[in-house]
Amino acid sequence: MLSFRGVILHSAPLSTDEDAILMLLSSRSNKQRQEVKAAYKKTYGKDLVSALKSELGGLFEMLIVALMTPPISYDASLLNKALKGVGTDDDVLIEILASRTCAQIKEIVKVYKKEYGGKLEKDIVGDTSGHFQKLLVILLQGSREKGVDEDRIEKDAEELFAAGQGKVGTDEEKLINILGNRSHEHLRLVFDAFKKLYGNDIEESIEGETTGNLENLMLAVVKCAKSVPAYFAEALYGSMRRAGTDEKTLMRIMVSRSEEDMLDIRACFKKMYGVSLYNTIQVEWTSLSLFNSTLSFICSGAMG
Repeated sequence: MLSFRGVILHSAPLSTDEDAILMLLSSRSNKQRQEVKAAYKKTYGKDLVSALKSELGGLFEMLIVALMTPPISYDASLLNKALKGVGTDDDVLIEILASRTCAQIKEIVKVYKKEYGGKLEKDIVGDTSGHFQKLLVILLQGSREKGVDEDRIEKDAEELFAAGQGKVGTDEEKLINILGNRSHEHLRLVFDAFKKLYGNDIEESIEGETTGNLENLMLAVVKCAKSVPAYFAEALYGSMRRAGTDEKTLMRIMVSRSEEDMLDIRACFKKMYGVSLYNTIQVEWTSLSLFNSTLSFICSGAMG
């Protein structure tokens, strides 16, 4: 059946059969799409992604190519573009390194070196600086502690307070060490203890004591420790509520989370904003039917 799907993609002019491409690719898992790609190459001696790129265009092309890319390779490509383009896209660095598991980060580092011939850490160090860089590098190690240290929960909460609200100036090194190295399970208990001891959320302390990219990265780490789906629900809402929709962020999140936790993200989105993610996408992209339809397929959890 996989080779037959390849025949369908090959037989009709791609420029006039975009609906077929949408149905075939958006309703399959990434693993199945890789099998389709391999079958197409074996049967026709051509690269399917190159064929699609030559016939499609705009946002739909970008979205289809993203769906045809293995997840770890997709993350590596996003990081490479973020670092090698004009300027540095810090938002992409923050999103990926704050949200991926330790195992995923280690795989991203391997694939980045294989596909781009350089070390991801070296490229990040070359494009960033200061405490922002230090926390990125710690996250890049993919070596968070495991489990919960009951004896250290309250102590960590006290140290977070002492490093920020509890002193003149901010001890960024202490904040970075705790946020970058403790397990998510441990951090959630530390944040609860922090609020119990000092009466406010850790996010409020970070916002009051840091600025710029370091603030954004620390907040992302905190939010992902609490709930990765809620973090992405907030990011998706923000991408569609700014002045002009941020279609790149919207597409990046929808593709990268399509087989991870999309149903959980949908539930968080509805709980947090009182509207469904599916309907929000439909309203936002009524003028771009193919792009809209593909995102809607992803949102529905129909992939795979």
